[in-house]
Amino acid sequence: MTQTGPRALSGSLEVYAKQDHVTDPGGLAALYDDLPAEPGALRDIVSGLIIHVSWAAQYGISPDTAMPRETQSVADRLQLIQKNCPGPLAAERPAERRTFGTCRDYSLLLCSMLRQRSVPARVRCGFATYFSAGPYQDHWIVEYWIGLEQRWVRADAQLDQLHRDRLDITFDCADMPTGTFLDGVRAWTLVRAGAAAPDQFGHGDSNGLWFLRVNLQRDLLALTNQPMSAWDSWRNATSPSKGLSDKGLASADQLARAVEAAEGAADGIAGLRELAAMGQTPPWQG
Repeated sequence: MTQTGPRALSGSLEVYAKQDHVTDPGGLAALYDDLPAEPGALRDIVSGLIIHVSWAAQYGISPDTAMPRETQSVADRLQLIQKNCPGPLAAERPAERRTFGTCRDYSLLLCSMLRQRSVPARVRCGFATYFSAGPYQDHWIVEYWIGLEQRWVRADAQLDQLHRDRLDITFDCADMPTGTFLDGVRAWTLVRAGAAAPDQFGHGDSNGLWFLRVNLQRDLLALTNQPMSAWDSWRNATSPSKGLSDKGLASADQLARAVEAAEGAADGIAGLRELAAMGQTPPWQG
């Protein structure tokens, strides 16, 4: 089974085929020169360069090890990779010589490698269905465009062999089946239609409509090449700011519809940017 992504736009494809300020490899771009061209092979390489901080213990990493989880630019990530274990990116690295990060770091690095080959690629924020922590777990993945098939394909760069074994994952991690990952827009729409319970979506103890609203906005920002934003401060939100009024719900419904409409328009990226500009500041920072 294959994943058919949103309808592509010629203007958007050009934007997504170019590096942005986060995915640009900077002075270490030459590290990409000897990498394979096939997206699945690139995905495999990325999965061996980073360890997710929440999974570190399963790799035998001491809990006393410093493991920053702040998202880094790809240029900074590549510098750290070379500091920890100099050499070709495709070289196998022991767990203790990898860098630490989160799902977004894997996704940004794979996105960067694909864009360096002029393959349209973008990161998406949403919810995965294959982690044991809950039915729909906060997660980031990559979409890349296959021109011959005229479709977006989804890939999860975090899933190395240890992940696949522990989670019993048998699907193609470079061409994920429909429904294994819900982007923020789709997740919001699904819940508001009554097809899924809001408390099934979240991260740890944070879940529900409020968290769905966070990932709806983060997904929109990611679609406009803003994978890091003020909305990432959701852990700092206080309880009063986590409530959604009827007006807030209606506004989010309208936003989800507008994002879907923009992706189907002639110049969708312009519409997405306009929508993103109106929601840069989360309620708890307003």
